[in-house]
Formats: sequence, C-alpha cells, structure tokens
Amino acid sequence: MSKSTAAKNKAIVLEAFETLFNKRDYAAAERFWSPNYIQHSAHIAPGRDGLFGLIKSLPDTLKYEHDMIVAEGNLVIVHGRFSGFGLQPVG
Repeated sequence: MSKSTAAKNKAIVLEAFETLFNKRDYAAAERFWSPNYIQHSAHIAPGRDGLFGLIKSLPDTLKYEHDMIVAEGNLVIVHGRFSGFGLQPVG
C-alpha cells in the first residue's frame, strides 16, 4: 500500500524542518528551500540565505518539535515549537 500524496508531503516537510533546524545541515536543507524562497517575516533577512543566516546565528541548543501537521493536496501546515534559543521562561 503506497502513501497518499498528503502523507508524502507531510514527511517531506518534517524532514526539511529536521534537516535545517535540528541537524543544521545547510547543504542538505538547500534541496528543501528554493533559492527563490520568500521570507515573509520583517524580522528575518530576505530569502533562503536570510533564513539560514538566522538559524546559524542561534545557539546550537535550538531544537524544533512539531506538534501537529495537516496536509491537503500540496498544502502542508505545521504547528510546533522552538526551544533552547536562549530566552528564559516568563513567570
């Protein structure tokens, strides 16, 4: 039995996040993030280089954990959390 397109797309996205955020394998991550990647956050420099530069600037203790992933056709939405990037919990 083969995986559905949605299941395959979820696996690709989770592999991409693991590769960039947890393994920090930038060469391998290039196959997931296009050179034409558009960064929509005003707090991160433009493009793939901006995203990769941000991750490089954060402590090696940074970790990403996904909580929920939803896919419909070629659209994948991930909800997760980052930890270990130097901020202390409030409260």
